[in-house]
Amino acid sequence: MDQRRIGTASVSAIGLGGMPMSIEGRPDEARSIATIHAALDAGVTLIDTADAYLLNPGETGHNEQLISRAVAAYPGDTDDVLVATKAGTLRPGDGTWYQNGDPAYLKQAAKASALRMGVDSIGLLQFHRPDPRVPYADSVGAFAELLDEGVIRQAGISNANPDQIREANDVLGGRLASVQNQFSPAFVSSYPELEVCVEMGIAFLPWSPLGGIGRAGDVGTRFAPFQQVADARGVSAQQVVLAWELALADVVIPIPGASRPSSILDSAAAAEFALTEDDLALLAPVLGD
Repeated sequence: MDQRRIGTASVSAIGLGGMPMSIEGRPDEARSIATIHAALDAGVTLIDTADAYLLNPGETGHNEQLISRAVAAYPGDTDDVLVATKAGTLRPGDGTWYQNGDPAYLKQAAKASALRMGVDSIGLLQFHRPDPRVPYADSVGAFAELLDEGVIRQAGISNANPDQIREANDVLGGRLASVQNQFSPAFVSSYPELEVCVEMGIAFLPWSPLGGIGRAGDVGTRFAPFQQVADARGVSAQQVVLAWELALADVVIPIPGASRPSSILDSAAAAEFALTEDDLALLAPVLGD
């Protein structure tokens, strides 16, 4: 698969989002592991998770552990697989989400994630979401300390605005590796963040790049130009969406979620699907061009 950069790491142009395998509606573990193995078979080397991806009380790190088990059980070479996780959002198992950007907590959470994942150093840890109760620089400062201590090898942020991207990079001493924001045909309001990442040479990882759980299947219905290109080219509308995102800039690395092998195999194929100039012209209005 085509490769792109996250800081010092080379990863597949399409990643795998692990959240659907651990929250509401999650499949049994056998299907989840089959999904992760299908991704690895297809050349996916970026898997995104978080300590807060869980369903029931007491399951903190469910998705981290699931992915770690699946990667460990894979019969092929996994040395180049980057499992990226996040800290700073909590989910107590009652369906709610809340933030904790306290630096001491973030450092503790990072070390707990490393222990669950069975690694000495996390390849990429991202600050999950700003906590309005804590100065942003203080939260990101914990990631700078984790880098210096070797607990993590690279640091990223998620759900950030342009000012926060610049601030985080300053606090990290120019070591910000990634920004993970929501971005899809249904959510293009984070395009300014993508532009900042292009300017600064930072990887931009769209989460819910197909519109989110329960909406990915009808993306072609909701956004007809993608279906029009898909029908003309003999591929799925989902592949067209991901190929369009890849074509926006070489810093873009979509991380579509999946809980079935067929879903991630279809998504992974987008990395090799080239849109024509006519295709791109038809899709340009999605951004308001």
